[in-house]
Amino acid sequence: MLKNYFLIAIRNLKKNKVFSFINILGLALGMACSLLILLWVQDEKSINAFHANGERLYSVYERQYFDNKVNAFHATPGPLPDEMKRVLPEVEYASSFAWSNSNTFQVGEKILKEAGNPASADFFKIFSYPLLQGNSATALNSPVSIAISRKMANDFFGSPQAAIGKTIRYDNKEDFTVSAVFENLNQHASDKFDFLINWQFFVKQNGWLKDWTNNGPNTFIVLKKGSDPVAFEKKIVRFLDNYNKDQTKDFHIELGIQRFDAMYLHSGFKDGKLSGGRIESVRLFSIVAIFILLIACINFMNLTTSRSMKRAKEIGIRKVVGAVRASLIRQFIGEAVLLAFFAILVALTLVLLALPAFNHLTNKDIALPLSSADFWLSIIGLALITGVISGSYPAIFLSSFQPVKVLKGTLRASSKAALFRKSLVVFQFVLSIVLIFGTIVISRQVNYLQTTNVGYDRENMIYLPMEGDLINNSEVFKEEAMKMPGVKLVAFSSQSPVTIFNGTGGVDWDGKDPNITVSFTYITTGYDFTKTMNVQIAEGRDFSKAFITDSVGYIINEEALKKISYKDPIGKRLTFWGKKGSIVGVVKDFNFESMRNPIVPLVLFPEERGNMLLVKLSGQQLPQSISFLEKTWKSMITHRPFEYHFLDQDIDNMYKSERRLGNLFNIFAALAIVISWLGLYGLSAYLAERRTRELGIRKVLGASGFQLVYLLSATFTRPILIATVIAIPIAWYSMSQWLSGFAFHVGIDWTIFVIAFVSALAIAWLTVGYQSIKAARANPVGSLRHE
Repeated sequence: MLKNYFLIAIRNLKKNKVFSFINILGLALGMACSLLILLWVQDEKSINAFHANGERLYSVYERQYFDNKVNAFHATPGPLPDEMKRVLPEVEYASSFAWSNSNTFQVGEKILKEAGNPASADFFKIFSYPLLQGNSATALNSPVSIAISRKMANDFFGSPQAAIGKTIRYDNKEDFTVSAVFENLNQHASDKFDFLINWQFFVKQNGWLKDWTNNGPNTFIVLKKGSDPVAFEKKIVRFLDNYNKDQTKDFHIELGIQRFDAMYLHSGFKDGKLSGGRIESVRLFSIVAIFILLIACINFMNLTTSRSMKRAKEIGIRKVVGAVRASLIRQFIGEAVLLAFFAILVALTLVLLALPAFNHLTNKDIALPLSSADFWLSIIGLALITGVISGSYPAIFLSSFQPVKVLKGTLRASSKAALFRKSLVVFQFVLSIVLIFGTIVISRQVNYLQTTNVGYDRENMIYLPMEGDLINNSEVFKEEAMKMPGVKLVAFSSQSPVTIFNGTGGVDWDGKDPNITVSFTYITTGYDFTKTMNVQIAEGRDFSKAFITDSVGYIINEEALKKISYKDPIGKRLTFWGKKGSIVGVVKDFNFESMRNPIVPLVLFPEERGNMLLVKLSGQQLPQSISFLEKTWKSMITHRPFEYHFLDQDIDNMYKSERRLGNLFNIFAALAIVISWLGLYGLSAYLAERRTRELGIRKVLGASGFQLVYLLSATFTRPILIATVIAIPIAWYSMSQWLSGFAFHVGIDWTIFVIAFVSALAIAWLTVGYQSIKAARANPVGSLRHE
């Protein structure tokens, strides 16, 4: 019996080559897209999932209640890990982990720049980063210890074995001893570093880390086996009350914990609670995968049911000779499953061909796990599910034919079947219009992020890190830079303009409520900062050496002025960390963070030197200007490689994930439209074939070619209109939710709906138009001969 079903299925495939090809290709494209998205989703979910302590490994975060707001983040006080391990019996291991820095290392004549982090002694006990050399218990015990990656060991010493116990010069001011070599971090590690230095050494350089009122580093802990994380979290909510004496009734800090392997996807906070993050993209693309697979399945249903009359006699005869409906349903679903298996083979080939480009686009290293039994079970499952979904309605519909009507030739397509097919077309276009709408909105938002005015001039702006000995000679370097061709302006700052993150509540002013703490971001700048960055001054003036009092002067942004509430702020008192001064200027708000975040209060105060040298270039002699800067750098400092960054590139890098999201969405939306086009092409070809006699009669009676084309094309216009009405609220809501993750974003206006509708209509008309013109130009004699 099964062999007979198989032979019938193969015979039908050969008999209807065009429609079989369209069905297989449509299903293959849908499966290939879904499979690519599934591989990407699995890769996203596997980030940080390889640590042996994963179920007990947590990151501590703060919830700060102030100024009638709740802010939450994973930055914590420096002393917190050691204190939690000391006083909380549930904590087995604890470690600080600070932000990444690029530092210069030297062995002999070899000098390289490497990126790494400070970490506590428990770090390798907490995380499962394999050690090639050294001991996890002692790797970071000494202030002069350093753990380096296999890559770094090979670069400096030739091998991990040769690196152990050797000395390496750090920033030309400290000699470290290599105490451990760890394997290069794999693609599933969210943190990327090539070295780790001892935490106590880092604290010695940054004394503010000893203060409980400051925060910055991460705190990672491993709970002892058997500990209840829910009870533990409740226990530590007000842990800082005994350590941070700056807390008041209107300002206090609570602690919470989040599993480390969940941080990558669930990184967002809203009103102090975990909300959003990359998980939104995972959910979005999971929905897209389902949409695309559904569109492919709908194509199959439509084409199969529309051609049902072709198999009516077969069904009638089979029923007459004793076939029951259940066996017919099994047969037709079996044919659909067989077709789905053909399609999955094509889909796997397409995925293999597309993976290199897909990996480049997503910045991943995904490979098909062909040796995994689970993977093949998933493939078989995908083919079975797709086949059953695709073949279910056609099987039920075809098996319902009455043999008497079939054999008498009185069987006609029912109005219910036609209505169902139209409903499927409507549903298909709803999905297509939502995808087109989403593509337009995401593209506009990405373009907005990259091109909008952020409040300063980012074109032809570079910055150079002033490190080590160069800081002492920074004024000389600045003077030399000003003499170079193509250099317009130069200024110092303590941070890059796109990474200003220092925060404090230590700001006071006349009339401030002593019970309210307001958080201010701050940056130290040179005297020409606002001029170099072209930041607009709203009131007052810039810092100037002509005014001696500017050494205790402050410039604030408009958002800070709103908090301070001075009517005429220039000359009014402002105290920063107990240092009394006055406001000399107010600058217009500018974005010094990602536009995902709102602009917050900012205070600028002057400093003769800074960690960053900002250089505004004319743009006409960029290579020459940078070459001159490099020569001057090397003449003043020989133990550090020349380093510079373009500010506009840093800004673009902030929105890499949005660009990738936009590119992926464009590609998958385009493929969904191609799949829809295949289905429409097959359906319109069949409808044109069925209406050949009608078109011949109309032509004989005088209908023009345009009227015949319009008649066939209009068949799909009404479903698209209905689909647009249904798709509009769905698309608007889903994209509004996505845009709400940005403090600055584009609006959703009526033109997007029009573009989505016109695009869907154009696709349908172009698809149906070819078949319509072909049918309209046919000689009516051929279709009416038998009459």
